[in-house]
Amino acid sequence: MRKLIVLAAAAAALLVAACNTVAGVGKDVQAAGRAVSTTAEDAKH
Repeated sequence: MRKLIVLAAAAAALLVAACNTVAGVGKDVQAAGRAVSTTAEDAKH
């Protein structure tokens, strides 16, 4: 029973870490998209 509790706690910790990682990647992709858009607008003018 104790192994099951430890395994569940480890799985929960990994899920929380994965959510933070995905959120961070999303922010990085947004920043990259903004940079590309800004560069494209600057190139137009």
